[in-house]
Amino acid sequence: MSLKLDTLSNGFRVVTESMPSLGSAAIGIWVLAGGRHETEAQNGIAHFLEHMAFKGTKRRSALQIAEEIEDVGGYINAYTSREVTAYYARVLKDDVPLAMDVIADILLNPVFDPAEIEVERGVILQEIGQALDTPDDVIFDWLQDCSFADQPLGRTILGPEERVRSFSREDLAGFVGQHYGPGQMILSAAGAVNHDQVLKLAERLFGGLPASPVSVANPASFTGGERREIKPLEQVHFALAMPSPGYTAPDVYVSQIFATAFGGGMSSRLFQEIREKRGLCYSIFAQAGAYAETGLTTIYAGTSAEQIGDLATLSVEELKRAADGMSASEIDRARAQLKAGLVMGLESPSSRAERLARLVGIWNRVPNLGETVARIDAVTANDVRKFAASLCSGGQAAMAVYGPAEHAPLLAEVQSRLAA
Repeated sequence: MSLKLDTLSNGFRVVTESMPSLGSAAIGIWVLAGGRHETEAQNGIAHFLEHMAFKGTKRRSALQIAEEIEDVGGYINAYTSREVTAYYARVLKDDVPLAMDVIADILLNPVFDPAEIEVERGVILQEIGQALDTPDDVIFDWLQDCSFADQPLGRTILGPEERVRSFSREDLAGFVGQHYGPGQMILSAAGAVNHDQVLKLAERLFGGLPASPVSVANPASFTGGERREIKPLEQVHFALAMPSPGYTAPDVYVSQIFATAFGGGMSSRLFQEIREKRGLCYSIFAQAGAYAETGLTTIYAGTSAEQIGDLATLSVEELKRAADGMSASEIDRARAQLKAGLVMGLESPSSRAERLARLVGIWNRVPNLGETVARIDAVTANDVRKFAASLCSGGQAAMAVYGPAEHAPLLAEVQSRLAA
């Protein structure tokens, strides 16, 4: 079996999957600490830490970190989400030990040089400004806040400007000490990797970390709410969300199949009815996102000030029609898209390494592909219709509107239409 999972005595987990036909590997550390693990005063610090990872260690300068990986033709990067922070590299087969050493170094030996903190603070403030100038980015932060008001899961990953301006070296080190214990780290590798070699290196690099309590984020609950910002943009950006299953819920694949059939591609109901037939927008889609214990089914579109009312009304009407009559062929097409996307993702070592880490973080094991496909195949047309009906009848929704939105409907009007 090419997939192997081991746990060191301190709780550090190592999962690998060999892809013998490849000459390169993706390898990284996924830390089970993201935006939702922050306090309000810490909002944005997980992302700040991600930036600081490449700014120097006790053994390497920032330039040396980049040069050592790029000298062998590889690349190194990181990202922060609401539930994890990942540090990863892609290198050739013989350079896996080097990549592991560099990643371990940036995680275990950061210097948090005050001068570099100030430099990176400026970079992050520019990133926040860029996000605020990108309506189809910022509207999803607003929608998240409306969905989970006054909760860590509802806060922006970048954090507010005033928090980012205040973080100190001690704040960064404190978050690492609280959340970067071995029990919250997963080393995942896929491609041209040898499990025994990776495990031996992991033991040498991470085995000496003392075991520590694993911090768990507080459960989130959907609140619903509305935010609208009137601004003279070219388009009104409209986003609507309703609560849906978390990734451990039995019906998580029901929500994903529904969202794909409803608005996941060019053949979907939203795209065909609202863009192709009526020409009300250029971009429109639906998606189902999941967290540990909850999720969101989201509709997004951008349209003109004159057409926002029609677009919002038709989107709700299409949702109601889906509850009554989404066809078996639509559901089968969405099922095929979901399975194809899963299989295609497995052809990339980077996607595979990320999937391994995510599944180990959720289940502490990696369900085989057949098990996942069986769950997708088990979803019936009736399951999907019932899920669509629950979105309409649940009475809970969140909405964000941005742009020349004077004629956009209120959330109460949208909810009333859903329930009618």
